[in-house]
Amino acid sequence: MKNSTVNFTTSAALFESSDVLLRLHMSVHSINVLFGLPTHSFILWLIITDTGSGIASDFFNLNLSVCEFGICLNSVFTLIFYSLQISSLSGLIRFLLGLGITGRPLFQCLMCVERYLAVVHPVTFLKYKPLRYRLMCCTAAWIINLGSCLCLFISSNFVLFIKFYSIQFLVFLSILLFCCLAVLRALKRSGPGERGREREEENHMKKRAFNLILITTVNLVVIYLPYTISGFYYILSKQHIFELYSFSYLLFVFGGFVQPVLYLHRAGKLSFPCSP
Repeated sequence: MKNSTVNFTTSAALFESSDVLLRLHMSVHSINVLFGLPTHSFILWLIITDTGSGIASDFFNLNLSVCEFGICLNSVFTLIFYSLQISSLSGLIRFLLGLGITGRPLFQCLMCVERYLAVVHPVTFLKYKPLRYRLMCCTAAWIINLGSCLCLFISSNFVLFIKFYSIQFLVFLSILLFCCLAVLRALKRSGPGERGREREEENHMKKRAFNLILITTVNLVVIYLPYTISGFYYILSKQHIFELYSFSYLLFVFGGFVQPVLYLHRAGKLSFPCSP
């Protein structure tokens, strides 16, 4: 475990001096595998076999689920790496790490921008609603994502890794918050000509949409803000707060389950006691 490439492979290596933190990290990876793989596999199956709205309406969600599936595979290989000490897996783990650092926030950005256009600029949204535009965006996103994965595969410099994900998360979080807050602000307004029963139905739909975007906004902050703070603190002070880094990773993994749960709820496969 003294090799710098191995130490870069996963953030759990930061905590090798602490058995408690390392066990916590491995436990999080185990949970990600046990619950993440079947959940994202089920979502992929639902989207692909959907005969109602078709694959076009959930195209970004489909790509996000593929990305999340890859993140779960990263957890599988990380567990094997630490359990069996197979050093040849280090490159593969670094490569798949790019799916979490770039892939997840990038596809979440595309989904948030789509919602932003649909609510704030509906005319523009209708113009770019056809599947070919989503396909073009996802193609560009996967090229960027692949580039990120290759950079992490080639480089084993941990300092560059910290700077890499910190700057990316800051940029992505800014875009995500701008879109989500703009949508929340638009949903709070009352539309013209709303009255009587139509207004009640419209308000009910807006309330559900508002709650969905609010949950998404809070989740995005929980996923990316602690990691961003931890990264920039290290860049500025050259010191790691191991507990904050470990806590950030825990939030990053568990926060990734919120979007699948919301999708399953919307698809009618999961119900909440307080659901309307």
